[in-house]
Amino acid sequence: MAALPPLEELIILVDPERCMGCRACEIACAVEHSESKELFKAPFEVPRPAPRVRVLVVPPYNVPMRCQHCKEPPCMAVCPTKAIDRTPEGVVVLDPRRCIGCLMCALACPFGHPRYSPETRTVVKCDFCVDRLREGRQPACVEACPTGALRFGTVEELMREVAEEKARQLISGLEAAPGRVVVLPGARRVEERGPPPPRVADVYSLYSRVRWG
Repeated sequence: MAALPPLEELIILVDPERCMGCRACEIACAVEHSESKELFKAPFEVPRPAPRVRVLVVPPYNVPMRCQHCKEPPCMAVCPTKAIDRTPEGVVVLDPRRCIGCLMCALACPFGHPRYSPETRTVVKCDFCVDRLREGRQPACVEACPTGALRFGTVEELMREVAEEKARQLISGLEAAPGRVVVLPGARRVEERGPPPPRVADVYSLYSRVRWG
């Protein structure tokens, strides 16, 4: 694998339109933070490893929610034991040896990310898989995502990918762009590609009225 850019330049891009709610990111995160780091051993560990990423259902979307690693993290400011600190790369991490489970960080977080673990009596939070990054690997959640709902890279790289995707949609007539610039769809391109594949949000909307009983 090619060398990664400086860690402080890297971000994770979340695309709810691509998320199908499979929770592979949650499983990968829990396994990465287990003692064994093995899928079939991690569930039997005591305490059971907990995922730091959570997929929340916000109809018609699934949204993988995780720590934002704020530039001025309120969780770090309110922690009375200094259990929360920032690495040289800018990642906000928690030291469970210092955590007393007071939940001040959870109350201060505007995204509701830190969670209390009754088994360890401490808080767990995302650490951006900083150890993996230092080895030149992607975060576990990104590596496990099968649909590209989680993407990893620099802001410039990811925005270039998004721009290219939107350009393809515009010229194929799949999406209209509001604004003062109108892009004419390429008719031949549409004929060759056929109808667009259904999106997760489209499937949800079809079955939104389906109920049991």
